Amino acid sequence: MMSELAAPARAYARFRSAGAARRPGPAAPLAALVAASGLALALLAAPPAFAQQADDAPSQEERSTFEMLDLFGQVFEQVRREYVEEVSDKELIEAAIGGMLRNLDPHSVYLTEESYDAMRTNTRGEFGGLGIEVTMDESGYVRVVSPIDDTPAFRAGIEAGDLITHLDGEAVQGLTLNEAVERMRGPVGSDIVLTLIRSGEEPFDVTITRDQIRIESVRSRTEGDVGYLRITSFSGQTQAGLDRAIDKLKEELGERLQGFVVDLRNNPGGLLDQAISVSDTFLDQGEIVSTRGRDPESIQRFQATSGDRADGLPIVVLINGGSASASEIVAGALQDHRRGIVLGTQSFGKGSVQTIMPLNRRGAAIKLTTQRYYTPSGRSIQAKGIAPDIIVERARVEVLESAEQRSEADLRNALDNDNGENGLEDEEAGVDDRSVDDYQLARALDLIQGIALYQGKAAD
Repeated sequence: MMSELAAPARAYARFRSAGAARRPGPAAPLAALVAASGLALALLAAPPAFAQQADDAPSQEERSTFEMLDLFGQVFEQVRREYVEEVSDKELIEAAIGGMLRNLDPHSVYLTEESYDAMRTNTRGEFGGLGIEVTMDESGYVRVVSPIDDTPAFRAGIEAGDLITHLDGEAVQGLTLNEAVERMRGPVGSDIVLTLIRSGEEPFDVTITRDQIRIESVRSRTEGDVGYLRITSFSGQTQAGLDRAIDKLKEELGERLQGFVVDLRNNPGGLLDQAISVSDTFLDQGEIVSTRGRDPESIQRFQATSGDRADGLPIVVLINGGSASASEIVAGALQDHRRGIVLGTQSFGKGSVQTIMPLNRRGAAIKLTTQRYYTPSGRSIQAKGIAPDIIVERARVEVLESAEQRSEADLRNALDNDNGENGLEDEEAGVDDRSVDDYQLARALDLIQGIALYQGKAAD
């Protein structure tokens, strides 16, 4: 068995000797390397009963692990000794860790102390930058999941699905997602030029001025007798903001309230517990979401509690290709329970859960994909997304000019209305010469009003 320790031992000895040759004094601190060797040793650790079988050869998997650790040691040593420029051990080891996680999936990443702090700031709902949620595309470009409402990126016209190819003229291919995000951050008031590829268009540049990003995760307003709820992200303040918005709409509309439109378009997601809480706001019972890890037995189910804050009124949920992760949990839960009608276009399709795992090393952490999530009916939306109940593409509708038309009231000797109305006074009633900029919202409002009208007639 001891012979099997030779590979990592040789690698570690080479690291120490290389460090000693590279600079005087004690060998360079190689805590991460020691940890790697410790991992190899831990694979051989066993209870006493196993230790007595010292002559047993390790498994093929263990042997392969030792060989790969030795290979890593050889590459590490060659790079630190022969690379054209001097690179610190820290840079090499962090790059190796980042590469290991990056090759798992687009969402698993190594977080340095700086990026970990930035991520925690983001979930609190206030940070500096451009105001876009991004992921790494298979092409190596940075893909925009969605712009955040009322941010520099939103005002500059950045759209979900845009591919960022260059930052200030420098290619993003070859950068990690964290590195690209860090380059997009900068002093408030400073400019950055993004080169974008948009479907069906030639590449073009957009100049954006960085600003302090303060996310108001829930906004609301009345649309006629319908309550409009816009949820831009799922941060730590989302549920509290939603409760305040619902109370305000109920107070303003009273018994005239016909229903709610919950707008999750371009909402990139956020905290799982907030998605569960928001879903529970509109559900009275049943499962909201389940998560499943690598172990088939490790299933977590999250249930709704009694109490529907919408009081059973109709709900329409708006989604699009920028609705991801936590947004899809909410849309899927309300859709499966038939509590809301989902309207819009196919969502992004991020059906995995990432766990933040702090590390001992000076505030660093890893964000690791640990589970997939499933809607109440057992659907996985990973790489598929939520399909809306009613597909409504983004469009802009204008009222067309029409030739003047005559009505009964215009005819000579037409009979008067026996209620004393002849229709002439309201000749212009119902004519709306305004364009409809948000066609999806207009359709959602029509749907709510139609349901309310039908229910009112049925009650009569």
